[in-house]
Order: sequence, then C-alpha cells, then structure tokens
Amino acid sequence: MKVLQEASFKTCIFTLEVDVRSAGMPEFFDITDEVQEFVKQSQVQNGFAVVFSKHTTAAIVLQENEPLLLQDMASAIERFAPRNQHYRHNDFEVRTVHMHEDECPNGHSHCQHLILGASENVPVVDGKLTLGEFQRIFMVELDDQREFRQVLIQVMGA
Repeated sequence: MKVLQEASFKTCIFTLEVDVRSAGMPEFFDITDEVQEFVKQSQVQNGFAVVFSKHTTAAIVLQENEPLLLQDMASAIERFAPRNQHYRHNDFEVRTVHMHEDECPNGHSHCQHLILGASENVPVVDGKLTLGEFQRIFMVELDDQREFRQVLIQVMGA
C-alpha cells in the first residue's frame, strides 16, 4: 500500500444510548432518523457510525422500509426458528445458567438473532450517513414485549 497523502486530524468519539419500547415480536423499528440526527449533533464530517444492540434477542439490520417486505422478513425469521419448536434453553427444570425470576421461554429469539446480528457500521461522509437509496437502520425485536431496549450509537471520526 502506498500512502499518497498523510492527514493530521483529531479523532472524536461520541456515544448515545437510545431506549426503544417494543410491543412484541418480530417488530421492526426504523431508527435511521435518530442515528442521522446524532451524527449531525456530533459534527463529525468523516468517519463512521456504529449502531449496536445491547441485547441477545434484539438485532440491528440495514434493510428497506417497505411494509410488505417487513412482513416477508418477519415470516422468514419465524420460519428459521419457529416460536413453537422445542428449545433446550426454554427447559427451566434443567437449565441453571443465566436465570432470572421473570425468565421467559425465548430460545427462538436467540436463534433468530444468529442470522441478523447485533450491530451495523455505516460510513459518515460530509456529516451524513452514506446509506443506499432504500437502506434504513432497524432495531428488530425478536422477543416478547419489553419496557425498553437499549441501542448504543457511537459516532467516530473527524
């Protein structure tokens, strides 16, 4: 690799935690506008934004916000790991790890998360997210209703 020009700049990092309230699963929350607003507030002109779910049953994806497609994706997620299948994670008589008083049977949600993932990185150029024409950033609820889900947005750059 040949460096054509060396730039000297100070890197800045800004972090915001956003709470999302869900009503059920699977549910798609378009959080693109919130992420773009935070990029604007950060005044970072060039860098990237990381959007990260702090949960193993809520994912972050880049996708098109078209209602019929969202229904198709919800159906596909359900087919991948159906709620009514047997999951050893849901056997509370045997399971002893990471148990809570209000534990719910959500093995399907964890399995669905496998195909979606916890984060997305989006380049920031000239102070804006460089998303494609139809790309939007979604938090996807894969579990039952939650009072809130935490999504971490971190903007880094100069």
